[in-house]
Amino acid sequence: MADKTKTFEKITNELFSLLETKVGLEIKKEEDGVAIQLTTDEPGILIGYHGQALQALQLLITMIGFKKNGEWTRVLVNVGDYREKREESLTNMAKSLAQKVKFSGTSQSLPPMSSAERRIIHLALIDDQEVETISESEGRDRHVVIKPKV
Repeated sequence: MADKTKTFEKITNELFSLLETKVGLEIKKEEDGVAIQLTTDEPGILIGYHGQALQALQLLITMIGFKKNGEWTRVLVNVGDYREKREESLTNMAKSLAQKVKFSGTSQSLPPMSSAERRIIHLALIDDQEVETISESEGRDRHVVIKPKV
């Protein structure tokens, strides 16, 4: 994996050089892939709306890595502590809406989210005996609905 770590470091540096964006870079080997931690003076540009730019960067780096290494490697890209804060925010939103569902007895729909974000919602409420979560719709419209358990 050391060679892969160096490969992903080179890919990331080249990508940001082409983007003419200065970033600090720390790459760690993980059990199931590589984690890339970025630091910058302009985190909002790298993160984008609800992490969309961050997801796109992650996908690009993963795909370029596949082309260079000939095999898929799980790559997780983070800027500052964005992913941790987003997970905390989604967990709090899920728990708050679950309380609303319990009180009102009516289902609550969340906005469309990526599969990773929907997973966070599902996991946040998995042990709640009074509500259940389901994903509905397709593609970009896929979202989580929190419903009272019957």
